[in-house]
Amino acid sequence: MAEVLPHPERSEIQIESVLQALADPVRLRFVRELAKLGCDGAPCGSIDLPVTKSTRTHHLRILRESGVISVRPEGTSRISTLRRDDLDALYPGLLDSILAAKR
Repeated sequence: MAEVLPHPERSEIQIESVLQALADPVRLRFVRELAKLGCDGAPCGSIDLPVTKSTRTHHLRILRESGVISVRPEGTSRISTLRRDDLDALYPGLLDSILAAKR
């Protein structure tokens, strides 16, 4: 059975952690791609990022631990999903504003 990774509860998500996670261009790119895919999420390796596998793992851990994404095991893959409902409930309009910002 695949390891279940720890995620913060909605009440534990802090704005500082979210903003810090989204401030990195690689992580922001990953979140933008997840947002385009919708609520079903995507296997972690299916979104093209200009980094090594170990660096990708690091970026996904930061996004997960900050509460921006959730990661669940599915077979031999890990599926990443944007925690839009949680972020919208805690910080209305923040995610939409960040995703809409010019690059």
